[in-house]
Amino acid sequence: MKLTNIIAAASLMIAATSCNDFIDVPPTGVIDGDLAYSEPDKMVNAAYASLGDCWYSYPFNLWPYGDLSSDDCLKGGGGTTDTGYHPMEIWSTLTSTPGELDELWYRLYCNISRCNRALVALEQYGVEKLGEKTAAQRVGEVHFLRGHSYFKLLTMFRQIPWIDEEVFKNNLQEQTPNNQFTYEELFGKVIHEFELAYDALPEEVTDGGGRANKVAAASYLAKCYLTLAWGDGYEKTDGVAFIKPEYMQKVVDYTDVVVNSRYGYLADFGDIFLPEYKNSEESIFAVQTSQYTEDNTRYGRANWSNMLNGCWGMWSCGWDFHKPSQNLVNAYKTRDGLPMFEDYDKADAYPVNGVASAQKWDPRLFHTVGMPTFPYKYESEYMMTTSNSRTPNTYGFYTSLKDVPQRSGGETFDGSWQAFAMNDYVFRYTDVMLMRAEALVELGRLEDARSIINDIRSRAADSVDKHISYAKDFCEIALYSSSDFSSKDKARVRLQWERRLEMAMESSRYFDLRRWGIASTVLNAYFEKEKDSSYDGVKYGQYYEDAHYTPGKNEFYPIPYNQLYYVPGLYVQNQGYN
Repeated sequence: MKLTNIIAAASLMIAATSCNDFIDVPPTGVIDGDLAYSEPDKMVNAAYASLGDCWYSYPFNLWPYGDLSSDDCLKGGGGTTDTGYHPMEIWSTLTSTPGELDELWYRLYCNISRCNRALVALEQYGVEKLGEKTAAQRVGEVHFLRGHSYFKLLTMFRQIPWIDEEVFKNNLQEQTPNNQFTYEELFGKVIHEFELAYDALPEEVTDGGGRANKVAAASYLAKCYLTLAWGDGYEKTDGVAFIKPEYMQKVVDYTDVVVNSRYGYLADFGDIFLPEYKNSEESIFAVQTSQYTEDNTRYGRANWSNMLNGCWGMWSCGWDFHKPSQNLVNAYKTRDGLPMFEDYDKADAYPVNGVASAQKWDPRLFHTVGMPTFPYKYESEYMMTTSNSRTPNTYGFYTSLKDVPQRSGGETFDGSWQAFAMNDYVFRYTDVMLMRAEALVELGRLEDARSIINDIRSRAADSVDKHISYAKDFCEIALYSSSDFSSKDKARVRLQWERRLEMAMESSRYFDLRRWGIASTVLNAYFEKEKDSSYDGVKYGQYYEDAHYTPGKNEFYPIPYNQLYYVPGLYVQNQGYN
């Protein structure tokens, strides 16, 4: 059950028909305000629950904005008008009007509202009801959760209103503009949220799975500083020329905490994306989900962000969204075990099961991209064919593997909607180690960065026999030598490539390109090439003819139209948008 407001206080007054007396009728389906505040632990639980109050039109993992908007993937579905996400993948027609942008903004602020109310409850009743130690920990958790939602809003929209518990208590929400603070000042506020969490939280949490801890807060602090270290998000003032070494050092300092924690690399890359391993040592913080058989509910606590992303014809309600691009497949090509940096995309290629080829591939391709002729998510009884694509002439024949379970595990669906009990990683260990390696490169610690990247590549090399032995003859991956990291320029290319291969289809690619200040160069070249893609003679992607990314405008998404005009004049639009 979804609750957009945890508290509603209203009185229903019904006039009597023959006199001036009134009858007080208690409202139904709401929680009394005083009662709610007197249960601070339940208010904190409500703030956690909002992490999973997602839907395909407002996915909190941001896959339409981090993946569809990048060179990693195409929208998919029943055509370009299926959902409002088409402008996000071609950029040239993006305006402030798509309802999806408005819903995302609104829902993330609903999450923040729950956090504000939880902080008020903890202030009033925390020590009395929970004791000083637990109350302090819960305050830290709520600051983490509020920082999490604000990080997403800032990542998406740049200019956002800062609504904290003081604004809430004074009912100033509709008087708080979105340009009260600069981008850097807003980031400072988000950083402060995670600093409060870092100081208050233990490294190990023993009173319930899925709670934030000190290591998760350190990971978020590292991510904030890494983002700021490259510049202000706009290409003109972002990139290598604007790097702040002191912020890169902060990334190293906070990831020291992660390195020295209990977290680590899961032995096989494929296990990371199977639900039975969803809270392994790889998972630093994740939005928790469940199967209906686990919690004895009708549908479970599913990941509704990914509900459209099942393979067509493989699932009863697989709607075939989130489809990997040919460019991404090409990026997994190897020569002598290393990426083909300069010419990977000169000619399209793809492996065909049972057909020998001199072209070799990084093993992570077969864990990330579902391809015709190969088993779907490792299971030979579920072979993919070209019929497992809904609109191949528009979106091609590949499918996403990371965000779905194995088909043999059965289905959970309600009518036309498929539900998957797949946790959404907020931070997995390898992601944080790649952030650390990125900072090390820019600080000139090239051998330390190479060691991290080679550890990740070693895990990929060891991730063949358990799940993808059928693709063993297609795989070849090698480690980098010292000469590959002999300069910052060479190391930077390898780090950025490794991040793409490791984190593909996990909603981060566009935001990585923006951080590095190369989004327009990469995306406009991608549009030009991807529009001529084909698989087995079938062309697709021609709609990229209309695609263009404009630096100075498209770096951030527009403030949603409905938000601009809810209180006219309160908010200002991001530059470049009307």
